[in-house]
Amino acid sequence: MAALRYSGLDDTDSEDELPPCWEQRTTKDGWVYYANHTEEKTQWEHPKTGKRKRIAGDLPYGWEQETDENGQVFFVDHINKRTTYLDPRLAFTVDENPTRPTTRQRYDASTTAMEILQGRDFTGKVVVVTGANSGIGFETAKSFALHGAHVILACRNMTRANEAVSRILGEWRKAKVEAMTLDLALLRSVQHFAQAFKAKNVSLHVLVCNAAAFALPWSLTKDGLETTFQVNHLGHFFLVQLLQDVLCCSAPARVVVVSSESHRFTDINDSSGKLDFSRLSPSKSDYWAMLAYNRSKLCNILFSNELHRRLSPRGVTSNAVHPGNMMYSSIHRNWWVYTLLFTLARPFTKSMVQHGCSRSAGISLPSGDSGAQAPSISWFHYLPHLASEAALVVRIKLVEEART
Repeated sequence: MAALRYSGLDDTDSEDELPPCWEQRTTKDGWVYYANHTEEKTQWEHPKTGKRKRIAGDLPYGWEQETDENGQVFFVDHINKRTTYLDPRLAFTVDENPTRPTTRQRYDASTTAMEILQGRDFTGKVVVVTGANSGIGFETAKSFALHGAHVILACRNMTRANEAVSRILGEWRKAKVEAMTLDLALLRSVQHFAQAFKAKNVSLHVLVCNAAAFALPWSLTKDGLETTFQVNHLGHFFLVQLLQDVLCCSAPARVVVVSSESHRFTDINDSSGKLDFSRLSPSKSDYWAMLAYNRSKLCNILFSNELHRRLSPRGVTSNAVHPGNMMYSSIHRNWWVYTLLFTLARPFTKSMVQHGCSRSAGISLPSGDSGAQAPSISWFHYLPHLASEAALVVRIKLVEEART
């Protein structure tokens, strides 16, 4: 006993011992939090030390992590045939800085999507990501699926979409992920997707308008509109309009519209400052692929800002986001020159896993943080010299004409 007393092991009132009525729990990705059963509240900080902790290492052999119907994490010991809500790794926790650093301090250009979402639990949340069968759309969808969200991959190519679903399930077999058909170049397909989604009778907490076309030769969709404009902008605009009621009923909810810094190199107004419709869906003689892409991304910014103005009072926020360079995506596939340039630049740019973080950061920020900053992310603000109201009216007219 003297030896134990000398080493301090006889003192049961240790610094890390929890006060009465407190319980220690863990999230799916290893963060420790504390539940007070008397006051029915939870917190990240230890109630005595104020420290934050996370789990170190993998589960012991024979153990598996599960989630019950209430979203609570529990653990199964297959060897001894028992279950417990106590993480067997809690004896090997490591301290984290109790003072949470700012977003700008925490993340940098090498941050991945999984790191952005660490400590966040999206169980019970429904996320739709367009163009999610590859590239940063896939990384974004995967990150949310691995953090408990029910993720729907809205894609044109169902073969590739189902392969993407299998890849996510290969990382976590209990992920809630599925694929649905969505062809943004066909407004009827957008309408069918919205109807099919509503038939599921689920909420919609996050809609990521990610799909895009780049460097396409001039062509018209079956709806009679220039393809880049319809795929990058008008199709998403129509999709949001059709799902607007679901978003509002699911509040707090968020729409993330992917734009680009390249929006700065174009305009959609004529010399008199009025909206020039011919610039949105140009004829073949007036078409330049890069300019069409830039204009579609500018329209996305205007749309996002107007959507936020209209729906934020109803609990739906909207953000336009710049995802960074696209060197590791397949967006360059339509012209060999861009493919060559992208390949040469890849060794000096961020990986695809790192690219996904910008969208993930935007979605995971609290609703009130619509102006916050995160790595590789730009929150575009309203550009007063462009007529968003007029552009909105024109888009509605375009959709109505294309559907008739």
